[in-house]
Amino acid sequence: MQAMNETIARYQKLLDQFPNHELARFSLGKAYFDAGQLLPAKEQFELALARKSDWMVVKILIGKCELALGNRDSARAAFERAKQLAIEQNHEGPLAEMEELLEELQL
Repeated sequence: MQAMNETIARYQKLLDQFPNHELARFSLGKAYFDAGQLLPAKEQFELALARKSDWMVVKILIGKCELALGNRDSARAAFERAKQLAIEQNHEGPLAEMEELLEELQL
């Protein structure tokens, strides 16, 4: 747990130094996500997505946050958008993952 907190602190410091750098924001969000802190993770991912709206991986992670938080409709919407981005960007692995997650949400 301490390693996770150190990772979060490191990325927070990086973001403080470069507040407009979307990769620093993504890294902070991912550190929160990996630590199971879904609300701050989702917030950072949404801010990163606001700067780069076609960032498929970020959209997938927002969907995973929503799903873990019990927001199935929001998760479905995020996964649908991520699926569309995967098609547009020719990413077969993420496309298959989104199709699988969307199918599971139908059950």
